[in-house]
Amino acid sequence: MTNDEHTPREVPNESHPIAPTRPLYWSVRRELWENRSIYIAPLIVAAVQVFGFAISTIGLAERRRAVLLLDPAKQRAAIEMPYDLAAMMMIFTVFIVGVFYCLDALHGERRDRSILFWKSLPVSDLTTVLSKAIIPLVILPAVSFAIVVCVHLIMLSMSSVNLIFHGVNPATTWAHFPVFQNWLVLLYGLVAVALWHAPIYGWLLLVSGWARRATFLWTVLPLLAIGILEKIAFNTSYFASVVKHRLMGFAPDAFDFQGRHDPTIDSLAQLTPGRYLSTPGLWIGLVVAAAFIAATVRLRRYRGPI
Repeated sequence: MTNDEHTPREVPNESHPIAPTRPLYWSVRRELWENRSIYIAPLIVAAVQVFGFAISTIGLAERRRAVLLLDPAKQRAAIEMPYDLAAMMMIFTVFIVGVFYCLDALHGERRDRSILFWKSLPVSDLTTVLSKAIIPLVILPAVSFAIVVCVHLIMLSMSSVNLIFHGVNPATTWAHFPVFQNWLVLLYGLVAVALWHAPIYGWLLLVSGWARRATFLWTVLPLLAIGILEKIAFNTSYFASVVKHRLMGFAPDAFDFQGRHDPTIDSLAQLTPGRYLSTPGLWIGLVVAAAFIAATVRLRRYRGPI
């Protein structure tokens, strides 16, 4: 016999448990594979932004010369405007994508009966629901930030080439548009928005797991009914104010606008994460979001295909 025949072969050890994070990781990957709109829709919006900015570069040099005659505050506002607009449009886009993704996240697998297949795998309902909640809370803000950075770099390159070609110093853009500071503000804002909107996404996932059809109507109608009932019974609109505040009320706590009505961020000192993290409304919203997600997990355990 050769030495190889005497050497015992290594038998694969199949007793090693799967790392706790792997099912969640692959569940998130599955969501990205099955829902390409998560990144395709923001990319389409980014392409439209770049195309629109390319058209706007016609006459850019003349407009820049006129802007440079204004006071410094107006110069910065005018030069920053297209970049801020691109960021705000992307934030709005990913919010809309997140809303419609959550509405279909659990309803879709029940509608096409794929829930039977996914439940046959060794993946818990908690892991499945958490993977779907991670998409609007983590993945979409990350995708948004990366795309906005790329769009800003393309816009800066296009404007610089145009200004050089027409004899204008492109440094006027960099001097009035602090790129890295604006990216840091954008990243902070995306995190703040995602945390603030967590109960909205939790509610959408709950409706997606419960409703048999018309998920959008079942999402909106209870809120409208509560608001109408409060108005008729008490002639007040506190519930509508709460909903509006949950949609758009994060900014006064997350940023210090220094008493101004226009939401302008001129310095990193205007970022107030300490005040934001100590806001009761933030933590109440996170608790409500956790309750919605827990209810969604329990609901999915007993829900079958439609």
